[in-house]
Amino acid sequence: MSKILAVHASPRGERSHSRRLAEVFLSALQARNPQWHLTRREVGRAFIPPVSEAFVAAAFYPEPEARPLSMQADLALSDELVGELLGHDVLVISTPMHNFSVPSGLKAWIDQIVRLGLTFNHSLDNGVAQYEPLVQGKKALIITSRGGFGFGPDGELASMNHADTLLRTVLGFIGITDVTVVAAEGEESEARSFAVSAAEAEQRLLALVRSF
Repeated sequence: MSKILAVHASPRGERSHSRRLAEVFLSALQARNPQWHLTRREVGRAFIPPVSEAFVAAAFYPEPEARPLSMQADLALSDELVGELLGHDVLVISTPMHNFSVPSGLKAWIDQIVRLGLTFNHSLDNGVAQYEPLVQGKKALIITSRGGFGFGPDGELASMNHADTLLRTVLGFIGITDVTVVAAEGEESEARSFAVSAAEAEQRLLALVRSF
């Protein structure tokens, strides 16, 4: 039985296009695989704390197995989020593009799950930092909505896309390299144009169900 972790990053509820598209995919996936287990993690409408000085001190404590209780408390949510990620086979992230990047809640989630000794390791080679990903055997789907057109690969605004490109970089850094991106573009354009883009995204998501 496969396990799916759905991370929802939009601060909007029913009006969120990324959430709606994610539900198209998740509903079809569960209909095809009713035995699969789905876990939802809300980061857009629930507070995920940003990294603090206490978090950094605890995360990089030289003897992790001997962390004081206060430091263990500082990492409690991070430990939960990392365990959640590691305990699932498929990661589905639904997010809008906010000002060319991801919403703050999703960035906070990223900072909580990129953890030394848990999702990546660090060593020195002749004084130069070397990084080793620790997450294996997982695949990810990023479902995103964008206000304008042309933010995809080879698009005229591709250089301004720091949203799903950031997610690809972070996921690859910890070891998740099998990543698919499905985007609906043009929410801020006329309604018909966005409706066409969203419909195309829906069809692509439904087609992807067979490969997950």
